[in-house]
Formats: sequence, structure tokens, C-alpha cells
Amino acid sequence: MYLSIGQAAEIVGVSVSTLRRWEKEHYFSAKFRTKGGHRRYCLAEIQSKLLNVLPGNVKKERKTCIYARVSSSDQKLDLKRQEKRLEDYCNTKGWDFELISDLGSGINYKKKGLNKLIKLICEGKVSRLVLTHKDRLLRFGSPLLFKLCDFFGCEVIVLEEQLNNSFEQELVADVIEIMTVFTAKMYGKRSHKNRKACA
Repeated sequence: MYLSIGQAAEIVGVSVSTLRRWEKEHYFSAKFRTKGGHRRYCLAEIQSKLLNVLPGNVKKERKTCIYARVSSSDQKLDLKRQEKRLEDYCNTKGWDFELISDLGSGINYKKKGLNKLIKLICEGKVSRLVLTHKDRLLRFGSPLLFKLCDFFGCEVIVLEEQLNNSFEQELVADVIEIMTVFTAKMYGKRSHKNRKACA
């Protein structure tokens, strides 16, 4: 039995782009191509060469993860809106999903939810990651995580593309984000010293 690239990707639990990349890397290729140039995969080869060698046979465990984040506690309403937007999207697609949320700066790499998400991706347990905006994942460094997703066969879906801000607008936003984090750390350190002195 021969399958299209979309059917093969669904069976394996990876994205179509991952199958294309595997072919370029000579890891796993289509059995042949049609006259129109469409790939056709052999089901028996998929079962013998892929499903039996994927780490821990993770295909059955792969799931959709949705990730939402805001920077501060006064943005909790925005966090709820993000979560509902993501949940509604997955429900319309009929996907089972796990919600992961964070409250913290976009340049903080120690957030509990973010580290849980990275762990799941690296264990091959995530078939797709859904975000409202790409900067919800990280303010800086999101391209690296997207590359990690691609490496582990995790499709990334961004629901709303950012507006085309000018270079100056993006630079100002980045500087404000950095200043906010360092100011919070500075005042937190002072507060700790004051409490220690009072004690």
C-alpha cells in the first residue's frame, strides 16, 4: 500500500516538512514519485523502518501542546484570552492537547512551563506546538527553539503573525523588556537586603 506524504506524516506522527528533511538527509525517502512529482511512501517500509525505531515507539504518545505566556501578574486576563484562543483552535481541529502556561519575562529561560515543554519536545512526545504569537515562546531565542522543534519532528503553528513593526519599534520593545527584567532583579535584591537588615 502506498501513501501520500500527508498520510505518511500522520501515521509517523511528524510534520510533512520533517519527512522532506529526512529525505534530504538520506534518513528515510519516498518509495517513488508520481508523474506529477508527488511522493509516495510504502506503508510496510514505514512500519518496519520508522515506527519500530522511533525512540520508545513514541508515536502513540505524541500530542499537541499549546503554550501561552504573559510577562506579569497584571496581565492574567490576557493569559486567559490566549488560552481560550488556543483551546478553541485545537477543538475546531479535533485535536487532543495539553495546555502549558507561564507567567514570566520573555527573556527568562528558567520558567517552569517552558522547561516542561522543551523536555517533552526533546523526548519526542510533541507532534505539534501551537502559539498565538511566536514571541509568546521567548522574546529572544525563539528561532533556536523552532529549529529544535523541526529536528524532533514537531510542527509549529503560529495563529497570529506579528504586525510589521519598524526596526526602531522592535528595538524599543526589546530594550523595554530587558530594562523591566533588570529593574525587577535590582529592586528584588534591594528588598532582600532591607529585610535582612531589619531582621
